[in-house]
Amino acid sequence: MSTLTVGLIGAGGISRVHADAWRALGAHGYVTSLDGAEEIAAEYGFEVVDDVDALIELVDLIDIVTPSSTHADFALRAIARGRDVICEKPLAATAKAAAEVATAAAQAGVRLFPAHVVRYMAEYAAIKDAVAAGRIGEIAVQRFSRTGSAPQSPWFFSERAGGGVIRDLMIHDLDQALWFAGPVDSVYAVQNPPTVDDRVPVPVSSHVVLTHRSGVISHVHASWGLPGMPFRTSVEVAGSEGRLRYDSAEDRTQRTDAVLDDAATDYLPPMSPQESSYYAEIADFVAAIHERRDARVDPADGIHAVAVAEAAMASIASGTPVALAEVGVAR
Repeated sequence: MSTLTVGLIGAGGISRVHADAWRALGAHGYVTSLDGAEEIAAEYGFEVVDDVDALIELVDLIDIVTPSSTHADFALRAIARGRDVICEKPLAATAKAAAEVATAAAQAGVRLFPAHVVRYMAEYAAIKDAVAAGRIGEIAVQRFSRTGSAPQSPWFFSERAGGGVIRDLMIHDLDQALWFAGPVDSVYAVQNPPTVDDRVPVPVSSHVVLTHRSGVISHVHASWGLPGMPFRTSVEVAGSEGRLRYDSAEDRTQRTDAVLDDAATDYLPPMSPQESSYYAEIADFVAAIHERRDARVDPADGIHAVAVAEAAMASIASGTPVALAEVGVAR
């Protein structure tokens, strides 16, 4: 097999964990960015390319790690040239734009992978497996929380630029809620303090309630705090026969409160510190291409996560619940 050539578009903070994964996979990397490309190249052995179109011509696969508002454009440019694409979340600013990217990829016969990395975190994957195996019976309620210090780049605080605490941070848990409990019918959301003149304040918190088609209710919380606020994430899934929960503040331990058989333990497997979830994600995408199989996340997942985030923001604006059909996602 020839060496995989990869083009990294973007050189911000998230680019380093992607670049590290590509280096571990033995790919030959190129990078382009308005700022920081030389540092990524020096640190990870990539080659700097002057612009996006030149980069696309050099590689087999494009990895988009730029500000959210640019994702759809870069993805469409790569797809038009027949390149497979990995795109950091969100796939696009709107569900309609995300669907256009997915349609273009399907028509071009190339692969499109939305990078929803939490699906590759062992704690969450183990909860998914336990739910699917029926270990806690029929799911009734899910609770998710994700908090930490606010990012530094200004675009994160502009909702028009694809930022905001829901689209950037909470979207991880919106995707998890969909992964565990299936499609959503309606969304109700609040944010405090509110966004004013397209500027998201800090500190800021948002709470979103999802009503799934199955009848499951998901409560999702996300907050950006002041500098120095430690990162914390938690999940709890309650069913008719027990409960699964994980809290990163509790020694990275998952706990099952349920009646289990004699062969089972009351703890789910912890995440291995030896493997990065970003590496696991990208390795799965590469294997899916070579093995002609589905990856753990597909274009539809990217579209639906954006649709739920879009509905949440519409709910905040209107003060009322929003049906998914109202943001262009059919029931």
